[in-house]
Amino acid sequence: MTSTASIPIIRPDDTASIRLPRHAHPGDALSPRQRLVYILVLGALTALGPFTIDLYLPAFPVLESELGVSAAAVQLTLTGTMIGFGLGQLIVGPWSDKVGRKLPLILATLVHILACVGAAMASDIFVLGVFRVLQGFGAAAGGVVAMAMVRDLFGGKPLVKMLSRLALVNGLAPVLAPVIGSQLLLVMDWRGIFWVLAAYGAVVVLAVWLWIVETRPKGGPVQSAHASVGARFKAVLSDRVFVGTAIVGGMVFTGLFSYLSSSAFLFQQVHGFTPQQYGLLFGANSIGVIIGVQTSSRLIRTVLAPQWILAITTSMMLLLGIAIMVLDVTGAGLWGTIVPLWFFITMCGFSFPCVQVIALNGHGQEAGTAASLLGAVNFGLAGVVSPIVGMLGVSTALPMGGVMAVTALIAIIALWWIVRPRTVPALSA
Repeated sequence: MTSTASIPIIRPDDTASIRLPRHAHPGDALSPRQRLVYILVLGALTALGPFTIDLYLPAFPVLESELGVSAAAVQLTLTGTMIGFGLGQLIVGPWSDKVGRKLPLILATLVHILACVGAAMASDIFVLGVFRVLQGFGAAAGGVVAMAMVRDLFGGKPLVKMLSRLALVNGLAPVLAPVIGSQLLLVMDWRGIFWVLAAYGAVVVLAVWLWIVETRPKGGPVQSAHASVGARFKAVLSDRVFVGTAIVGGMVFTGLFSYLSSSAFLFQQVHGFTPQQYGLLFGANSIGVIIGVQTSSRLIRTVLAPQWILAITTSMMLLLGIAIMVLDVTGAGLWGTIVPLWFFITMCGFSFPCVQVIALNGHGQEAGTAASLLGAVNFGLAGVVSPIVGMLGVSTALPMGGVMAVTALIAIIALWWIVRPRTVPALSA
């Protein structure tokens, strides 16, 4: 194991001693090796959320059979996780602005570990649902605090680059999680998946304890002008661009989540996939997210402003959602679903870094609060909408495609009527 002494550390309160005339942010002084360390550790933190969501997706049909409940009831456990994510981010983000990043991160992750143990021992769907809410609450800290820490250290185009690198590490989680989950089901039952999640949470806590230092600036405007929770929320919510971007991001994520919540049933029960085949399909689709994230981040830094990328991707998502519905109704079969679905998921990947950059770039002083609101909108909207897919049924791809099309349309409206792309400030170099 690498010793803590070898981990490079820059503390924001030490930046007064750094003489870097061209660097306005403490993270600009990091060497490539130091940045890699932060990417890996913070990436492990953000990956906790996707693993919590995706690792047990292949077990959905097993849960339905073993617990004697409907597919919609199983989907509600996923909804509970998302609601927990949303609530957790609303609490942990502002708290991290007030007391620092490290303490909330450790305490929330400990809640996640205990909730995983409870879920592994759940006797019925209700108890499982309760612990899934707590799992989401605990895992929320990883994503929101990691994003706030990156904003503590970077701004402008360096922020775009770091968020893209973080997204690459984080993007591997949804690729690997269902594949790992499907393989775990070969050697253990669905309860074992939650024991694995508990172990992963313990590793994350250890990594934070050993290698993560405080990045929140001390003695700066975070503690003065925006000291109260209400003031920080007001500073963020009074920003029209942030509000509109959060709606766009929430709709994009909700469209993606309609796939997450219904795909296990659609592909395993309707199209006859085994859990292992489903895991491979899920992994292939998630590669689209990675391609989108990395390509979009490069375009932002070199060619195109993020708001114009969103203008393209949201329009494409609307067309692809409609294509899924039309091809399903006309009997195009499996390929008529998975081909436009892959491109829809890839468009989501293009959108994610754009949303993060536009939303966070103007809120360095309240990064935790901004990140928490962004995450709460994403997971809250997704949690509310996902039962609709279950109620409409998962015997065809029509409900999934319909939700995708509607959410894309709302995103388009929010982008042009609230964000107003021409008014978004340009990124600094």
